[in-house]
Amino acid sequence: MKLRRIITLVEETRREMGQDIAPPARRALAAAVIENPFAGRYAKDLSELAETGAELGRILGEEALGALGCAASEVQGYGKAALVGEAGELEHAAALLHPKLGAPLRDVLGGGKALVPSSKAMGGPGGVIDVPLGHKDAAYVRSHFDGMRLQLPDAPRANEIVVAVALQMGGRPNPRVGGLAHEEVIGADGLR
Repeated sequence: MKLRRIITLVEETRREMGQDIAPPARRALAAAVIENPFAGRYAKDLSELAETGAELGRILGEEALGALGCAASEVQGYGKAALVGEAGELEHAAALLHPKLGAPLRDVLGGGKALVPSSKAMGGPGGVIDVPLGHKDAAYVRSHFDGMRLQLPDAPRANEIVVAVALQMGGRPNPRVGGLAHEEVIGADGLR
């Protein structure tokens, strides 16, 4: 993997719609800008990207956790995304995100039963990468349906991919649309 840079971003919401948020809603994102080894050409075998995804699951998980500044056991939600430069294809993002990125991310966090929500897109420098978030142990926890955005003025270049992982310590500020509460999670099947 040829890694050009790593970016971290932390958001902490302390007040929303005139309401104090206690504790503050805290989430962090870590992203890597990598060279796309398949830029400009079709390749049937994308296993190299799958292996890179596994490596990035660990690296970005550790970076995001460090930026979040909490113990792994305090993380309640996660997500992943990739933005592929114009000389690549959407399947390059899929190869990075789906086969192998989740297991190393879960290892960093000490578990996670739910699927890691994901997003993939094509774009150029200044394109927005949207990282969906969901509860790490129970997909039905609506308060944790959220997302983080990242925009890099110089990435992805045509031959690059931006890969991101986001973590959250709680759900959205002031959640009130019902559904399963974090405190009610059983965490056996990834749904409830």
